[in-house]
Amino acid sequence: MTALKPRPAQDRAKLDKTFSQADFDAFARLSGDDNPIHVDPEFSARTRFGKTVAHGALLCSVLRGLVETIMPGGRQLTQNTQYPAPSLAGEVLRFEAETVGATELGILIALKVTRLSDGVVTCLGQTEVTA
Repeated sequence: MTALKPRPAQDRAKLDKTFSQADFDAFARLSGDDNPIHVDPEFSARTRFGKTVAHGALLCSVLRGLVETIMPGGRQLTQNTQYPAPSLAGEVLRFEAETVGATELGILIALKVTRLSDGVVTCLGQTEVTA
């Protein structure tokens, strides 16, 4: 018997969001990742970024919510992400997820986070999701 291919509820989802330092601090407490680049504005001001930087896992949690919009109840089989530029506290970020293909087990969804102030992509990746 051939398995039915999962069908997305919609092809794409997006969300604009701004993280505050309080958001970074709360995520650090939740995750246990209290690296000063995320939680210490004085330390971060002396780095090449000049401000605190979002945890990659925080960005991925928002992207996972968009994946859920595309494939409600779907199970992520794989995910890979890269962070070519920082996502800083106080910046408006656009989170996007879009169905880009099918696999034997599910669908492929492209993931992207863009800083709206300058159009720079701060996170790029892909996930495979099955029903």
